[in-house]
Amino acid sequence: MTTKWSPSSWRGKPIQQVPAYPDAEALAETERQLATYPPLVFAGEARKLKRQLAAVASGEAFLLQGGDCAESFVEHGADNIRDFFRVFLQMAVVLTYAGAQPVVKVGRIAGQFAKPRSSDTETKDGVALPSYRGDIINGIEFDEKSRVPDPARQRMAYRQAAATLNLLRAFAQGGYASLENVHKWMLGFVADSPQAGRYEALASRITETIDFMRAVGITSETHAALRETDFYTSHEALLLGYEEALTRVDSTSGDWYATSGHMIWIGDRTRQPDHAHVEYCRGIKNPLGLKCGPSLEADGLIRLIDLLNPENEPGRLTLIARFGSDKVGEHLPKLIRAVEREGRKVVWSCDPMHGNTITAAGYKTRPFDRILKEVQSFFEVHQAEGTHPGGIHVEMTGKNVTECTGGARAIRDEELQDRYHTHCDPRLNADQAVELAFLVSDLLKKGRAGQPRKKVANGW
Repeated sequence: MTTKWSPSSWRGKPIQQVPAYPDAEALAETERQLATYPPLVFAGEARKLKRQLAAVASGEAFLLQGGDCAESFVEHGADNIRDFFRVFLQMAVVLTYAGAQPVVKVGRIAGQFAKPRSSDTETKDGVALPSYRGDIINGIEFDEKSRVPDPARQRMAYRQAAATLNLLRAFAQGGYASLENVHKWMLGFVADSPQAGRYEALASRITETIDFMRAVGITSETHAALRETDFYTSHEALLLGYEEALTRVDSTSGDWYATSGHMIWIGDRTRQPDHAHVEYCRGIKNPLGLKCGPSLEADGLIRLIDLLNPENEPGRLTLIARFGSDKVGEHLPKLIRAVEREGRKVVWSCDPMHGNTITAAGYKTRPFDRILKEVQSFFEVHQAEGTHPGGIHVEMTGKNVTECTGGARAIRDEELQDRYHTHCDPRLNADQAVELAFLVSDLLKKGRAGQPRKKVANGW
């Protein structure tokens, strides 16, 4: 039997990945201040996302979730936000057309500031300092002052998230996200790609569809659904004091919501069922994600599902599989079978990034072919089990960085140093992200071949 929940009940539980703040009173004062700040998102938006994710759970939509590994203060700017959003929408259009289904768009943005670490300390040249845990906690510079956790950074993260959200809302609803705009950007990618021929056929079919709609009077000027799109934010709920301060009661329902983002997830390192992160997340009504790594057994997964979604509500819980390209077939089928056997309603999503990190030429990187292989294996397992491969969850940027090797432009190990800008883990660059969307679109088309067409909701 579970105990009574409150936004602070997590404080009575064991906790992993907690930073050691030297000034407890300064931390408490920061949390008191944050509790007076306006919410970043609203309960009605989170409920709308949950309804859209329910369509994913029933096989009638697809989830695209992506963005930075860890947002940074120094890279915050309108250009970076715009470039990410532009690439993300290109991916969504490709997936929407190929899957003939709505794509639910959820960014790792406007809140993805904290990162779990495998070690509490980092050592360089014999000097050991606290690990960098994301800009919301400490600085990336390797010096003693920067690595001390500073509560004031939480207020900086809040303000950056608010500014980012403001711009994203304007982009999503102000015409920038129109279908015609996004398609023009995609045509530019196809024209410049070394594998243009591979993608040209799909791009041409989308062009023909848009031309037909325009000919019969269906344009972004006449139909709002073609010039606006729903876009949601998400992040890992790691820094629970920050999350608690931004947890608010919805006046219309009396339910508690995390207002730091529309969707939050629990990481693979913090999913212990009797620990603080699961305790916090079980009480809020937002859509939740749960990272599922190789160490998660079927019985443990069912226990977590029962804690996080006891009412078996469709759209409430997304299971994000992150095994590694060579381990999907070993681990995913037993989890799917357990969920199906127990009748649990979940979204299945594939994170092909975190299980495929290697070191090459002195840099952490992720080979593109391994990323693609994990996605392919994810789809193959779901096809074999008769379940819906509901989405992908990727770390990506709108910039032309060199952090993941391979792809159509065949980035080599020795080129990683050219534009390696990440504050944490390697990200797909703009070309690799759109390329992945085209390759996933092939999997979606294969999956729906021979299946009866389902009604597609308004909007893209």
